[in-house]
Amino acid sequence: MAPELLIIAGLDPSGGAGLLADVRVAEQHGVRGLGVATALTVQNSQLVAAANPVDPDIVVEQLAAILGDVEIAAVKLGMLGSMAVARAVAAALDQTAAPLVWDPVLAATLGGVALLDGPAGDALAELARHVALLTPNAVEAHALTGIEVVDEASAVAAGRALIARGVPAALIKGGHVAGAADEVVDWLVTAAEVVALRGPRRAGPAVHGTGCALSTAIASHLAHGVALAEACRRARAWLDGRLAAPVTSGRGRPSVM
Repeated sequence: MAPELLIIAGLDPSGGAGLLADVRVAEQHGVRGLGVATALTVQNSQLVAAANPVDPDIVVEQLAAILGDVEIAAVKLGMLGSMAVARAVAAALDQTAAPLVWDPVLAATLGGVALLDGPAGDALAELARHVALLTPNAVEAHALTGIEVVDEASAVAAGRALIARGVPAALIKGGHVAGAADEVVDWLVTAAEVVALRGPRRAGPAVHGTGCALSTAIASHLAHGVALAEACRRARAWLDGRLAAPVTSGRGRPSVM
């Protein structure tokens, strides 16, 4: 039987990101996705209009039901929606030792709608003890650490600051960092090493759902027992292939899945 991946994320009705996209990514990696929605968003391929956090008591009940029944191999965490949900998720995850990959989605790129109602650092304090890998982009890393990520040195500094706050590893994504016109670099920072993961920077419109897809792909590899650095390498290679042929569904931006 395929390993079970618990996906805790917001619901994007367009399927370009969030739970629906994450389940499709999991299936492509031979993993069975289970889902708990943290928020219900109003969005399509053109705009995120609103984000409505789910009642934290309902989130707790859903997680307790799943974790009391299914042997989870890994967890993917995305949008939280509210600090109340962050606290609820953190408490519920005490029931599992499965590795957690957290993509700390803080605001919608399309429309700028806030996807967390409190300071990012407070959410990190709640969840750090569960995290195996944190995958912030440059903007999110800045919000979490106060360090403006503009190059490799600042990306590594942000990664080390996150480790100092209790996260064992951080993948600082470089898609928003200026660099070579034809290359994107992500930096995997652990206490022992820094690994640069390089891929092509593709021309054309920005693709929706890249952070969701990458973190879910990494979590899927961890569910199969792959070591962290190799899981990140494989997930990046897979994402690079997807970005070469994104999905167009609607009148707005294309998406990974």
